[in-house]
Amino acid sequence: MKPTWRKPVGILALLGALLAYAVIIANVVAPSIAGWPVLGQLPVYVVLGTIWLLPLRPFLIWMENGTAR
Repeated sequence: MKPTWRKPVGILALLGALLAYAVIIANVVAPSIAGWPVLGQLPVYVVLGTIWLLPLRPFLIWMENGTAR
């Protein structure tokens, strides 16, 4: 098996996208809900913590096969 360029590029892209997502959440969402009670913040962070998983499967398939299907 010959290694492809998609895996290292995909890992770097994934890390960059997660970093950008975390920075956006930390700078936009966190200050706007900082005054909420903890139980009010919890569902927001649970939802935001799982949203990044939605594009992950097709992205990992692309890294492995070269197509998102």
